[in-house]
Amino acid sequence: MKKDLKRIGLLVGCSLLVSAMTYSEVTMHTAPLSKDKTNVYVSERPAKKDRLFESQAVERKIREITNLLSNAKLRWMFQNCFPNTIDTTVRYYNEDGDDDTVVYTGDIHAMWLRDSGAQVWPYLQLANSDPALKKMIRGTVLRQLKCIEIDPYANAFLDPHDPNPDHNWMSDITKMKPQLHERKWEIDSLCYVIRLAYEYWVVTGDASVFGKDWEKAMALVLQTFKEQQRKNGPGPYSFQRKTERQLDTMSNNGLGNPVNPVGLIASAFRPSDDATTFLFLIPSNLFAVTSLRKSAKILTEVNKNEAMANECLSLANEVEEAIKKYATFNHPKYGTIYAYEVDGFGNKLLMDDANVPSLLALPYLGDVDVNDPIYQNTRKFVWSKDNPYFFKGKAGEGIGGPHIGYDMVWPMSIMMKAFTSEDDEEIKECIEMLMNTDAGTGFMHESFNKDDPTNFTRKWFAWQNTLFGELIIKLVDDGKLDLLNSI
Repeated sequence: MKKDLKRIGLLVGCSLLVSAMTYSEVTMHTAPLSKDKTNVYVSERPAKKDRLFESQAVERKIREITNLLSNAKLRWMFQNCFPNTIDTTVRYYNEDGDDDTVVYTGDIHAMWLRDSGAQVWPYLQLANSDPALKKMIRGTVLRQLKCIEIDPYANAFLDPHDPNPDHNWMSDITKMKPQLHERKWEIDSLCYVIRLAYEYWVVTGDASVFGKDWEKAMALVLQTFKEQQRKNGPGPYSFQRKTERQLDTMSNNGLGNPVNPVGLIASAFRPSDDATTFLFLIPSNLFAVTSLRKSAKILTEVNKNEAMANECLSLANEVEEAIKKYATFNHPKYGTIYAYEVDGFGNKLLMDDANVPSLLALPYLGDVDVNDPIYQNTRKFVWSKDNPYFFKGKAGEGIGGPHIGYDMVWPMSIMMKAFTSEDDEEIKECIEMLMNTDAGTGFMHESFNKDDPTNFTRKWFAWQNTLFGELIIKLVDDGKLDLLNSI
């Protein structure tokens, strides 16, 4: 154990420097194009000895894809981005003979349930050809279940092996625990855990992750979702923070704006970690519906727990019916669209935020069919100036959000447009835009200024990097190689 900790400490020290900044803090960067004197792109991956985790399957996939791509910059960006999660954020341990994986978000010394689930997601399809990779992903699932048991309302957790944990938010007015980095209640945090566990099972056939911790965690998911339907008052959760950022704290003494208990689930915060305006966050409620049904399938087929499975299905059906009744709006230009947030009283917030789950990303997560007419209407709305957080400038266009503010486009939104597109020209434009807004770094960033991509936030954001790799692989698998090579 001491040897493992010493190794981890060495690797952390050799990897990129980790700051104590949070999602709420913005750092702007300017970076030169990463070419050597011979005008050849140079790998931006850490030296092999400094990488935190190695996967032969990932290395094979990198070679396979780069051998197919003819655009030198696209090859370079894929090589840098796709392995970024395992290169720089994965801490794999073997605790008491079992797998345990802590996945940092990148430049923050903490594990977000959402980010960690999304970060390892693109590697799942390679798990059966690499036992070490399979164990790492299995360890991520098991660690996430333990996190839910610690606190189902928390969004970010500390590495129990870290000798210097980031207790930056212990002063928040909520029920903080020493194991937590932050305690912002977000529906999607729990959904991402189910999404990863379910897909791990589907891909590998390994049901060993669905033991007592799984059933305890799912009982807490049900309890939390039901508490946050707020049928019997606001429930046990509240959150306040001393801050100059309006969306880093909750109104009404930490309870948020009132909601009418119509069957939807209240989310205090968005996937961006910004406070909701109207607490019924529709993309996250749709994510909850599909997640509960996946949980029910596992509980039925693996755990033989029909009672809990039926509880999941009943709640999923209730939330789905409430979405149909309360979550749409007849827009004068676009027809019937999904609102971003509602309160059950009739108030609706018409916008979209870049972070996933978003309205744009609904088919990517499998929450709606891409050809659903309401989704298609919504898609047109969110990628237009009628969405207050859509920005278009000299460098590019896309969706941002109040987390970073005016004129800052998130590459994640451009990727989600490509993931959900059935138009080759649209996909090509997205890839070109992503390539042209990396500020010469070879990586994705949290956001970039619509007129100046060298003005960006978060130079080390592993989720967006790995997501870019996932997108390129999907396009190759979908027969879009000629499209990529036409760039």
